[in-house]
Amino acid sequence: MLAHLMRPGTLHLASLPPLSLYVHLPWCLRKCPYCDFNSHALAVGDVAATEARYLDALVADLDAALPLVWGRTVHTVFIGGGTPSLFSPEGIDRLLAAVRARLPLVAGAEITLEANPGTFERERFRALRAAGVTRLSVGVQSFDDALLKRIGRVHDGAQARAALEEAASAFTTFNLDLMYALPGQTPAQLHADLQAALAYAPPHLSIYHLTVEPNTAFAVSPPPLPDDDAAAEMLDTITSTLGRAGLERYEVSAYAREGHRCRHNQNYWQFGDYLGIGAGAHGKLSFAHRVVRQVRWREPARYMQEALSATPWAAVSNQHEVARRDLPFEFMVNQLRLAEGFEVPRFAERTGLPWSAVAATVAAAEARGLLQRNGEVIRATARGFDFLSELQAMFLPAPRPGGT
Repeated sequence: MLAHLMRPGTLHLASLPPLSLYVHLPWCLRKCPYCDFNSHALAVGDVAATEARYLDALVADLDAALPLVWGRTVHTVFIGGGTPSLFSPEGIDRLLAAVRARLPLVAGAEITLEANPGTFERERFRALRAAGVTRLSVGVQSFDDALLKRIGRVHDGAQARAALEEAASAFTTFNLDLMYALPGQTPAQLHADLQAALAYAPPHLSIYHLTVEPNTAFAVSPPPLPDDDAAAEMLDTITSTLGRAGLERYEVSAYAREGHRCRHNQNYWQFGDYLGIGAGAHGKLSFAHRVVRQVRWREPARYMQEALSATPWAAVSNQHEVARRDLPFEFMVNQLRLAEGFEVPRFAERTGLPWSAVAATVAAAEARGLLQRNGEVIRATARGFDFLSELQAMFLPAPRPGGT
């Protein structure tokens, strides 16, 4: 595989982008009806045995992947799910020790772990900090018991408050996840959620619009959701309220105080590289002449079986080289999420393509008032941010002859 990836090609990347590591732990106490992530219900009594075998598989997967990133430094680690806080602090300690033994981490590397209040134990958060986790992301979604019940969460408002109190005590930086436009949510309920969140002075807050995704329980039986106008008004309320509280909207769904942006997610949005290990994990890796995307086996049992086999790279279910014609869209769909935009030279640095590949489309987006340019910096206008999907779609490759 390595020789194949290192062969000459049509792209020319003068240097490789920063590298991150994503680790997927795919289990939850219960699958939420809106969730389309690769997550699977796991009884608490089954965690210990599953954890041991899965950690073995992760280490084997990482060992197999090392030749693809040999000599590169890892800037951030993100342990996502699922509900990674189902795993024991001892298991997370073992995982991070294995990562450090195999990959050079930058000094002060950001190491994030997702946690849900339904798995909260006071001692667990502090033990995760001792294991090397530097940043906790707490999936609160709402503080309102009725709203939490409507979206199938396993915790209540009291558990959310207790988890955040401990997160604020145990971690210098942490993220609070909220959702809006929930079934039957009123402006008053949104205001109450925002005030409850701000009471913990979160350094970082992510807030997502609830949408009905295919292959979810909500897709089969959709709940009554606020209409588009009501959701837009909610977003305006969110942005103004958080801005007054000192949280800057630096990405479509992310708000942070100075010095507390999520470095891992920023690397995604800046079209950096990331090695993804774990069931269903996605990865993007750059080489001198190509950009490659990988996906691991999605079903946990199959993933563990393949990762623990003697066959090299067996945990990778599929891999493809990103075509030249697709790179402009892949770059822009990430970079334009950032309020600050990007500097023009980054396009060539991260894609290996000349600026001429997107110059005409950028000019067209400027003419429509969706993009603005200030010297070497390109960013979405306020209108472009409001119609981001439309703006990003402008960079999709033209259909091939015959409609393919």
